[in-house]
Amino acid sequence: MKAVMYGGGNIGRGFIGMLLSASGFEVQFVDVVDAVIETLNRDHTYPVRIISSEGHEDIDVKNVSAVDGKDPAAVAEAIAGADIMATAVGVNVLKFIIPNILAGLRLRKERNLPPFNIIICENLMDANHVIEGMLKEKMTEEEKAWMDENVGLVEASIGRMVPVQTDEMKDGNPMRVCVEKYGFLPVDKDAFKGEIPEIRNMVPFSPFDFYLKRKLYVHNMGHATCAYLGDLLGLEYIYQSIDKDEVYLIVRGAMEESARALSKKYGVALEEILLHITDLLNRFTNAALKDTCKRVGGDPARKLSPADRLIGSSSLALEVGVTPAYIAIGAAAGLHRYLNEVEGMTQTAACAASVLEGHCGLAKGSQLEEMILAMYGMILEGKSFGEIRRAADKTVAASLHGVI
Repeated sequence: MKAVMYGGGNIGRGFIGMLLSASGFEVQFVDVVDAVIETLNRDHTYPVRIISSEGHEDIDVKNVSAVDGKDPAAVAEAIAGADIMATAVGVNVLKFIIPNILAGLRLRKERNLPPFNIIICENLMDANHVIEGMLKEKMTEEEKAWMDENVGLVEASIGRMVPVQTDEMKDGNPMRVCVEKYGFLPVDKDAFKGEIPEIRNMVPFSPFDFYLKRKLYVHNMGHATCAYLGDLLGLEYIYQSIDKDEVYLIVRGAMEESARALSKKYGVALEEILLHITDLLNRFTNAALKDTCKRVGGDPARKLSPADRLIGSSSLALEVGVTPAYIAIGAAAGLHRYLNEVEGMTQTAACAASVLEGHCGLAKGSQLEEMILAMYGMILEGKSFGEIRRAADKTVAASLHGVI
């Protein structure tokens, strides 16, 4: 069995390629970094290190090779000869790999090959629809009809945390990837064409939208809140931030608000999501990952967009009758970082309101805008996290008594 792993970076090597290899596939990575291509083709193996605060475990990922992404014909042949494919290239790179994927799919059509599935491991909502649109934009009507019948665009939810790799983590081998132990890969069960392949730790699930929202509105939202609160405290690492009692209580409170909202929206048992939160909070304490508040909280503009982790989770909560008071603290802290990074913006209530209305899509005077501005104002006043948390508690209590 053969698999194409488009993207030989941290997620490609440190997670998806590793699972494919462990499942018995011969894995061909597609990448454009010459050193990665040459090393994989020379050694046919690379190391992954599972790290935790207690120590590490080294694993050699075997039966691998590489194809130069700058050689369209070679990439197309690899795709035509594969049984399964996955992508992990990053959202901004997708548009550059579409022509090569299209060429490979055309070869499969010409050769009348069996249905083909592409597991999409990108940090992008509705990634399957985005990639489908990019491909079909360049297809004939006949090709579009063939694709609908023969190509499965399967969204995945990437839960494994893989930090920026430092020289210390590489430990003398530039191909080494250090990752956390968590290794489950939820995928969209309904998107597969033909038989669902046997891949270690892959969890086909339907309806998959729940898993996507759980990842974004619980994991990503909690992670970002932890990062932005860490920023305010001048902390470098995520594990340092979550180790602060008040940060822990705020982050947990925010994640539990999302949990209640998701449970109501999708009919999933609340206990199941709460257990997932307990696991996540423990994983945030992994000092060996050395994941920074700067990285996790990076690109606050995207993370404050209307459907993303902070505003999106808050909106869902309000939709189903949950008051997102703790999430509002995370959004306010994210707003503080956003205003620090955008030229021409200052830390004022007026600028904050402008961002919430213009960028986040909130209506002026809306309940969510008022909650976030109240928390933001407390941050500007230098209130302690304990005081801010107690204000969130009062907001929740008021909602229970019908005051809000």
